Amino acid sequence: MKQLRIRVLAGVFVVAGILSWAGARLWNSIGTLPSVPLAAPVVLALIAVVLLATALSLRARFRAQRERRPGAKGVDPLMAARAVVFGQASALVAALVAGMYGGTGVFLLELLDIPARRDQAFYAGFSVLAGIGVIAAALFLERVCRLPEDDDENPPGAEPAA
Repeated sequence: MKQLRIRVLAGVFVVAGILSWAGARLWNSIGTLPSVPLAAPVVLALIAVVLLATALSLRARFRAQRERRPGAKGVDPLMAARAVVFGQASALVAALVAGMYGGTGVFLLELLDIPARRDQAFYAGFSVLAGIGVIAAALFLERVCRLPEDDDENPPGAEPAA
């Protein structure tokens, strides 16, 4: 499984933000821009909490397994792989959604004198922060589930065994 790259996430965020900003300007010139829902930052924050709880649980189970504690529950490799895939998918979607709300929020900064648009700008800003939280939790989960390197057998600078 390939590791998630921050450059890819940043690229998705920036492209989605630019397209969203342009779309918001166009939509507002043609008609009324749809509102930013209050549920957006709440849902993203819940996803971040689930990812973080999963990562902390797996980390504790891995540590107990490594230390050979009596009664330690092992981690099913398939479950860990599913958790990583869920984290990677969540991070990609969060980068896209955060970029979309970020672009909309930047557009709404021009309309802060209207109270309803000011609230929507805050919701968009909180959505971006919650999206960043999802990305951070997903990267942490990926790091927790990473397999140890095979460098134990051949320390750096040593000749490989024949």
